[in-house]
Amino acid sequence: MQSQNIDSIKTIFQSRLTTLEHLLKLAQSHFDGNESFLQKRIVADMLPLGTQIAFTCNQPRNFALWCDGKPMDNLDPEVTSLALAYEHIANTQGLLSGIKVKDEKLSEVTRLDEKDLYIEMSGSVYVNDFLIPNFYFHLVTAYDILRMAGVSIGKRDYMMHLVPFIKKA
Repeated sequence: MQSQNIDSIKTIFQSRLTTLEHLLKLAQSHFDGNESFLQKRIVADMLPLGTQIAFTCNQPRNFALWCDGKPMDNLDPEVTSLALAYEHIANTQGLLSGIKVKDEKLSEVTRLDEKDLYIEMSGSVYVNDFLIPNFYFHLVTAYDILRMAGVSIGKRDYMMHLVPFIKKA
């Protein structure tokens, strides 16, 4: 297994954000530009697609902010337009591109505060056990909402990052 470093984490986030953008473009085409699909959800008590987009972006966004020594700053979860969805993705990509921190950052202890509770963990644990699982949860939920809504997408659309490695037998 390849050793994890800041650049490999950036690459994962960047490539999967490109996937999210790809999925949105397919949905935009499927719904002929009607943006109401951003309000679709799997079940009534789950958050809508627009919120899933914001939450997907929050993970790499907060990774970039953490790398820069800044506090977490989540996006407004009310994403009701494709312009805003694409803007969130582009801004998050920009934050990731600006990361200039050494891999030692992954050894630093970080603290997550939630009301009257907190968690202290290493940067590696923060990335692997908090950010990455949350990132994939919201990305997969966005994918699932679009599939449920009838957008013709499949595993190839979700795993676009592997396309350069595909070879003909």
